Amino acid sequence: MTLSRVFAAVRFLFAAVTLIAVGTQLGIHISHGFSVLNFFSYFTNLSNIFAAVVLLVESILTWCGKSLGPSWQLLRGISVVCMALVGIVFQALLRDVDLGSLLPWINTWLHYVMPVVIVADWLIQSPRHPISLRKLWVALLFSLVYLAYSLIRGAAIDWYAYPFLNPSSGGYGPVAITCVIVAVAFVVTSAVLFWLANKFRPLVTTASLPEVR
Repeated sequence: MTLSRVFAAVRFLFAAVTLIAVGTQLGIHISHGFSVLNFFSYFTNLSNIFAAVVLLVESILTWCGKSLGPSWQLLRGISVVCMALVGIVFQALLRDVDLGSLLPWINTWLHYVMPVVIVADWLIQSPRHPISLRKLWVALLFSLVYLAYSLIRGAAIDWYAYPFLNPSSGGYGPVAITCVIVAVAFVVTSAVLFWLANKFRPLVTTASLPEVR
């Protein structure tokens, strides 16, 4: 088996385990009578699903010896930044928070393993086309939409996915400060990961499909 096929198989394995982990936790979530919409309101779940789908597409493309153009690589980059933030924010703000029904192995996989795997995949198989740092606003848009959704929905139903978004304890001041810090972390992480990707060359050489713009 060629290096590209081995790499594709590894990518597929990590993506499959991630989807199994999220699906297993969703089943537990539903069995406890919790809201399905709440489950899909966690940034961790959304980011892991996003990253797993991107990784599945990448595994198929790698297996076939093909690749997509700059637009796809930007989308892939956004998934990488989201997963990096999952790991950073969990370590900084959520490591000691009660995780409820979240199974330990799923917690480890989603918050520790996959952020490292996705960032490593990004650096090992960096985009064939350089990503302009002027595209950072696109990556930031994803986090801003999520924050806006979380705050608006949280105020409407009095439920927040994460305690640092809940204004009930200290008001909106601390929440605003935390959101600004997370947004800055998102921009800095995006800039660093995009810059590194532009410096490295893909480990596995693939042919190029018509570019997606």
